[in-house]
Amino acid sequence: MPELPDITVYVEALRDRLGGHQLVGARLGSPFLLRTVDPPLSALIGRRVNGVERMGKRIVVVLDDDYFIVLHLMIAGRLHWVARGAKGSRRASLAAFEFDTGTLTLTEAGSKRRASLYLVHGRAALAEHERGGLEVLAASPAEFVARLRSENHTLKRALTDPRLFSGIGNAYSDEILHRARLSPVKLTSRLTDDEAARLFDATRAILIEWTDRLRGESGGDFPEKVTAFRSEMAVHGKFRQPCPVCGTPVQRIRYADNETNYCPTCQTDGKLLADRALSRILKDDWPKNLDDWERGGRRTAGANREGD
Repeated sequence: MPELPDITVYVEALRDRLGGHQLVGARLGSPFLLRTVDPPLSALIGRRVNGVERMGKRIVVVLDDDYFIVLHLMIAGRLHWVARGAKGSRRASLAAFEFDTGTLTLTEAGSKRRASLYLVHGRAALAEHERGGLEVLAASPAEFVARLRSENHTLKRALTDPRLFSGIGNAYSDEILHRARLSPVKLTSRLTDDEAARLFDATRAILIEWTDRLRGESGGDFPEKVTAFRSEMAVHGKFRQPCPVCGTPVQRIRYADNETNYCPTCQTDGKLLADRALSRILKDDWPKNLDDWERGGRRTAGANREGD
């Protein structure tokens, strides 16, 4: 799922291309994408773009007279831009918005349709899409810690809860927790003041570093390589690969469609966190620490491969 760094770069690219320009046409490739009925899509045609904003993980295109296009890309939604007069891609799109400068399209990989489009009129109606998460890059350490401790959750859940923090998802939460040297399953109520301060610093650093990195990669072009899995990441998507800090094989916790990656040495004092599905199968054979994993890891690894 595109998160704060990816969405920020999308927003900046759209501002450069859409600001002050007119929406001259729009079409939907899937009737399931649009989640609102009022205002109709036709009411937005002919209006000019006054700005593009980020709202959590959503992209908001601001049009004349307080009309808004709200896009939530979810896991596999991606945006593409074709300048006017340029040859466009033949990929099937869920939606296409034609401006006097070019065409913005939305595609979604896979068969599941999770991306969503909302058409909104009025700031009050737009505010209903705000989840209330704290903008960490605009927050003080005290505000961050207060929000973190406002509910008792695991750190992984707290960071990815859009009601608590804005724009952080599965990928960057893994990177943040690795940078902070904290376990993803540690409870927020058990954080020391030093650990909370480390987490604040790591969150800001990771979000800023990756936003700058993605800006540099796009080089002023429209971002077309948006992905949650990047070779430069320390642990996310790096199961069994060596941690760049200590060399320990990165481990994972799998649940539903998500996966949490972490380094046992850097984050959990050598303890292996139980993978829910696999630990139920292995029961007492589940390794509890790195030494057990090294002695019995061949069998565990084989079972992991069978479940991939």
